[in-house]
Amino acid sequence: MSSKSIWAPQPGPQATLLRCPTAEILFGGARGGGKSDGLLGKFAIKQAHLGKAFNAIIFRREMPQADDLIARSHEIYRPLGAIFAKMRFQWTFPSGARLRFRPLESLDDAAKYQGQNLSDVGVEEAGNYPDPAPLDRLWGAIRGSAAGQLIMTANPGGPGQFWLKERFYDPWPEGNRILIETLPHGRQARRIYIPSKIEQNRMLLKKDPGYVDRLYKVGSAALVRAWLEGDWTAVEGAYFDNWSYAKHVIDPFELPESWTRFRSMDWGSASPFSVGWWAIVPDETKVRGRTLPKGALVRYREWYGSNPDRVNSGLKLTAEQVAQGILDREPPDEDIRTGVLDPAAFAEDGGPSIAERMARLGVRFRRADNKRTGRHGAMGGWDVLRERLRGVEGTPMIYCFSTCRESIRTLPVLQHDPLRPEDLDTEAEDHIADEWRYAVMSRISARRIEHEPPTGFKPEQPTFEEVRLENIHLKKNQERL
Repeated sequence: MSSKSIWAPQPGPQATLLRCPTAEILFGGARGGGKSDGLLGKFAIKQAHLGKAFNAIIFRREMPQADDLIARSHEIYRPLGAIFAKMRFQWTFPSGARLRFRPLESLDDAAKYQGQNLSDVGVEEAGNYPDPAPLDRLWGAIRGSAAGQLIMTANPGGPGQFWLKERFYDPWPEGNRILIETLPHGRQARRIYIPSKIEQNRMLLKKDPGYVDRLYKVGSAALVRAWLEGDWTAVEGAYFDNWSYAKHVIDPFELPESWTRFRSMDWGSASPFSVGWWAIVPDETKVRGRTLPKGALVRYREWYGSNPDRVNSGLKLTAEQVAQGILDREPPDEDIRTGVLDPAAFAEDGGPSIAERMARLGVRFRRADNKRTGRHGAMGGWDVLRERLRGVEGTPMIYCFSTCRESIRTLPVLQHDPLRPEDLDTEAEDHIADEWRYAVMSRISARRIEHEPPTGFKPEQPTFEEVRLENIHLKKNQERL
């Protein structure tokens, strides 16, 4: 920004925001990423182009939350000749353009604006809204211009993190790509996530070099990751609190043919099923600037059988259809050494089991180790998965390709069971997590493949509690069929 400039975007996210014509925008990520300035600057530029046709509102859940934003708007808009009406919280520009600041807490508040013709809407700190309904209702007031936009700023870590993550982050975590939604009448709606990081706000870092240090003091490790790194997968209270997109997700690369490969699967029919394909790193390997340690697991493909129109609902495919789908996803020359499958799929009820029906088509599995929590000093499946995520000296022992988007979507947001904190909440969308657990408990190595022990063989007697939990799990899976 030159000495004669009132305001200019910083290179990177702010500049991208100013150029972006997409109707729905989420601008944000880390704290201190220049979100508020970007929004105010975007509207300053836009009013200059639209003139009196520009009639916009910036919303906060409560008006006191807008105090700093309004103070900053004075520094940018007064030099432009705009006049601020304090009683109405409204800027009027020489062109006749108007910009107001208003509270928006509920659907009832959104209904107050349905008769207005707004050219644009800004929502500051959209993560404060646990439900997107009030914000979505504002589309009914944006009319009169094909260039109308709904621009939201947000950081991960608030009550609205999950819906913002699902809408903007999960489809394309890297951001800066237009996401297309087909509407019921066939037309398309476009949205985009523009990520911003604190290191891209050079003006703030120059003015307040201690800001980053203070962010390390805000609370839990998950909240620090959310605010400092802009990590939408960091969830306070998350079961896998050591998950990190930056650490555990890698760009796809060509796997060497010599790497041992296997499958893991959690069965579901009325509920989703999950199939994952894994490769084992035989020796320390460098790929795309990362060092993968010996023995690490790499998830390179997945198939999540869920109904896109209903949350946590399956496709109701038969065992034969699922088996054929697995074969269709595996190249003919791919050497899948073995597979581990949800023990519920081996249950026989007057006919061949699901596992046997899939085996008839050539898709063979052995019974997965379903030990969820530890006993007698041994580690349970969740502990083993946590240890692999944690890794050795900060280097994980498990990774997934960035193309495994359902894993990236579901794993970070899973919570503890409220009655058994050491276990995962099974009422959540836990099917992929179960399948990951089967994979890490498979004891498959790059040098040997362990085969299914003889029927009825158990290395040690299970406890009553383990039998009870396994029966509950089997019953749930049978109900899903």
